[in-house]
This record gives sequence, C-alpha cells and structure tokens, in this order.
Amino acid sequence: MPDIAESAEPEGKLHQAAKETSAVSGVPKSVTENPYLLPAPMPTQEGPNGIRFDYTDGARVFVPLREGRKWRVTLTDTDSATVVYRAEVDQGLVASSKKYFVRFSLRVEDVVPGEPDRLVHAHDYDPTGRIVLIQLPVGTLGDVLAWFPYAAKFARVHPARVVCVLSEVFIPLFQNAYPDITFRTRQQAEAEGLPRRAYASYRLGLFFNDTACDHQPTDFRFVGLHKTAAYILGVSQDEERPRLVFDDESRPIEEPYVCIAAQASSQCKYWNNPHGWRDVVAFLKGRGYRVICIDREAVYGSGIVWNYMPWGVEDQTGNRPLAERARWLKHAEFFIGASSGLAWLAWAAGCPVVMISGFTHPTNEFHTPWRIINWHTCNSCWNDPTHQFDHKDFLWCPRHAGTSRQFECSRLIASEQVTRMVETLIRVKAAEVAS
Repeated sequence: MPDIAESAEPEGKLHQAAKETSAVSGVPKSVTENPYLLPAPMPTQEGPNGIRFDYTDGARVFVPLREGRKWRVTLTDTDSATVVYRAEVDQGLVASSKKYFVRFSLRVEDVVPGEPDRLVHAHDYDPTGRIVLIQLPVGTLGDVLAWFPYAAKFARVHPARVVCVLSEVFIPLFQNAYPDITFRTRQQAEAEGLPRRAYASYRLGLFFNDTACDHQPTDFRFVGLHKTAAYILGVSQDEERPRLVFDDESRPIEEPYVCIAAQASSQCKYWNNPHGWRDVVAFLKGRGYRVICIDREAVYGSGIVWNYMPWGVEDQTGNRPLAERARWLKHAEFFIGASSGLAWLAWAAGCPVVMISGFTHPTNEFHTPWRIINWHTCNSCWNDPTHQFDHKDFLWCPRHAGTSRQFECSRLIASEQVTRMVETLIRVKAAEVAS
C-alpha cells in the first residue's frame, strides 16, 4: 500500500521529513528553516531482536538485517481497524505517511521460507508514563493561544509525560496554570536530548501545501485556525480558553475602559475603512470610556503603505510583556480589534471580543457573539484552499489585488455596523450586572 505508508528504508537513512511543507510560510523547507525539532534518526524505543519503534514522525519501526530471513511489518489504525501497511522487508525503517495522532498498533513477524510465521514483536500505542513532545514552533501570539488548549486536552486524556516545546515568551503565561505539563524551548529540548527519548511527537502548524493530508487529517482552512490542533492531536474540537496565570492581576486604571488593537501583520487583516477607527473611538469616548491602544507598534506597514494608531486613543503601545497585556485585557469592559493575536489574548483573558474581520470566515477564530463581517462583499479568502496566503506580500488580496475592490472585505465594514454591535454588547453587560 505505497499510497498509505512509506516503504522500508536502509538503516541510517533519515526519513525525509525535510520535504514537507513549512507550517510557518507554506514554502518548501529547502527555502526556510525547519521550525520543528527533527526526530531521532532511529526510533527511540527498544524491542526484541534489535527491533526499534516509536511514534515520533508517525509510527516508525526499524528492523535489522538477518541472513536468509525477512520481517513482515504491519501497521494498523486501531480505532478504525484499518491495516495501513503490511509488507515483507529485509531491513530498514518503515514509517507511516500520516504524521498526526493515530492510535497505531505495530506487529513484526519473523518470516523464514518453509517455516510458519512467528510473531516477534507487538505493540499497541500507549504513552502512559512516556515522554510525548507537542511542538508549537511559531512565535505568533494568536497561533499559540489557539493551539495550546488542545495540547492541554491531550495531556488530560493521555497519562503521558507531556512536554510542550514553544517560544520562551509564552512559557510564563502557562507554566503556573498547567503544573502537570513540562514547558521547554526548542533549545532546551535539544540540550536535554528529548527528541532521542520521546515515545511520540506531534507538530502543530498550518500545513498549506499538504494536499495528501499527511500532517493534518483535514485542511486547516476547513476547520479553523484553532481546531486544526484538535484534529492533529486527536482530541475533542470543543473550544476551550487557555488558563493564564500572571503575577500582577490588579486593575491598571480605575475608570471604565476599552482596549483596542488596530495593527496587523498584513494589510488584508486590517480594518481598512478609512474612517472606521476615528468614528468608533469617538463613539466610545462619548459613552464615557477611556480607549486604550495596546498594539505593539504605533505605526506599522510596508513599502508605501503604513498604518497609524487611531486618533484620540491613549497610547499603551510597545513591546510589552504578554502578562502586562493580559492584565489590561482582564479588566477591560471589552476589546475591539481585527483577527489578531491580541484578539486571541483578549479571549483567553475572558474579555468580551468585538472582532472585525472579512478576510477570514468566522469559523476560523474562536466563537464570539460580537463577530463582525459584511456578507455583501468579497470575504473569507484566507479559508479558501484555492488561494494560498503569501506571508511575503504585505498587500496580499488574491481575488482583487490592484483593482478598486482590493480589501473590500473590511473596507466596506461600516462604522455603524461596529457601533451598533458595541451598543448591543453594552446592553447585554448592563443586563448581566442588573440580574
């Protein structure tokens, strides 16, 4: 079954993980650095007769060379009772093509001409007490906050020694809230030799060119930014906020305030209505709120296009610790912003989120009753598999670039649509307080 599992390889030939598509940029790894820890060249778990196995790049089984004898290797998806690979090999490494969570059972039989086959090694997936690496390789705030709750679910479902490998900027947010999970940076994990000891390893990411769905059971554009992690790890897709614990959770100012974030990493992610933020800020101040801008950058853009902090807000921009941002959001009346990392942080902090986005479909992000989109315009190109997002093109607009319709998905979201939604949110909050 060569379309389902990869054939045996000679000992010492590393499985070609480097050929897969980058989770960060969607281009071949020959162009960009592999963001993931590479699995050990040989499977990490010892079996009898020189057999080795693990689940660190899909299911892997190594069988040594023996004179005049063959091995029959069988990989079975236990949950679906599907035999995905069965073949006789002399020696080498057999690896499943599917790299996401599958409850594989492994069987190795001794095959000698003229003699009955003999079962030499059998193993059913069981990570109990064993090291399982879950890698969140990117440094982008939204992706990590979206994916981490599903890593935490995996740790609850499986009694394994779960190690989350992620950027050091996120570890302070999670480590005190999740004492049963070990957190390591990539450098720390390498220094401790974790790839050489791991029983299993799973890589969370957005695999843009994975048409065979080898790294994700279904294209992430169909299921959403966050729920793709649930599919990769084989856990429930139900949304769950990550728990955040930080040292100072006191209220930053006494007066009622609203946090906003106007900046984004690409122009399609902005609210491109030229009067939008001015109108909304004026509306909020008229309702008695202080308006706090918590973007990292006061000015951001590329080439000849630059975006400025909205007029009339209080400036709390800057490269601040995430715990400080979470503190502001925890006590805010609500948050208004685009589909950005700070929107995910607001959601995680329990702050009501008014999200303004047209380039993503609402299923792409967490559920908020205050999601704003104009269905009368072009929309949801990010979730269209026929259009691959280009991280290097700041002005990416795959359907209408260079025309009068460019960025209409957010440009035609009116100020009134946003302020009416905010008025509804304010009434709901007031009713909750009154009750």
